[in-house]
Amino acid sequence: MNRFTNKTVLITGGNSGIGLATAQQFSREGALVIITGRDAARLEEAKQQLGGTAITLLSDAADSSSARALGAALRTRDITLDAVFINAGIAKFSPLDDVDDAFWDHTFNTNVKGAYFTIQAIAPLLNSGAAVILNGSINAHIGMPNSSVYAASKAALISFAKTLSAELIVRGVRVNVISPGPVATPIYGKLGMAEALLNEVAAGIQAQIPLKRFGTADEIASAVLYLSSPEAAFIVGTELIIDGGMSQL
Repeated sequence: MNRFTNKTVLITGGNSGIGLATAQQFSREGALVIITGRDAARLEEAKQQLGGTAITLLSDAADSSSARALGAALRTRDITLDAVFINAGIAKFSPLDDVDDAFWDHTFNTNVKGAYFTIQAIAPLLNSGAAVILNGSINAHIGMPNSSVYAASKAALISFAKTLSAELIVRGVRVNVISPGPVATPIYGKLGMAEALLNEVAAGIQAQIPLKRFGTADEIASAVLYLSSPEAAFIVGTELIIDGGMSQL
């Protein structure tokens, strides 16, 4: 299929995990892909994995001024957008007693403030019929211990899917949100746990999933492409939960 031939797609945090898998699928379906990230070397590596045709732009999701610079960089290149996947984010967990201002601010600046001001910066560049997809999480629904700040940040994105849809629909732009469950990506290796403990935690999580396995980055990416495609033209302000039944059964 080539659903995205002659289309331009922006993916924040597109240099690894779900973001890179999504970029690869869009590229295979004919899109010009733009990916952002904070690390120039990792962006270049991702560009090579995408066949060298992707556009890479340095951008820090936690910095609203970086979001504005991203919008300016796209305007300088005369780029308009047909789909945007707001994927950049962090997953850090802490019990209530240990959360401090720095922990709160880092999570909300990256997952919420960064997402919001990125959308604000690129909104004038969205073509009529464009789709914006936010990367949420089932943590906003399931009440997992130690996830209060992270879950709240993702709940904000789920809210954005509705409120920003109401604002952008007049421009012909649809906004939706995906909420993945546990997915096998490099993010778990960034939690700072010893390997044995990480394996124990992963096994405990897997036991809670009715399908008895983690999702894959490609499975999440396929949902993003669907919501960005003409087949999803009547889907607006909706959350698509992709969790193997973990929060549903």
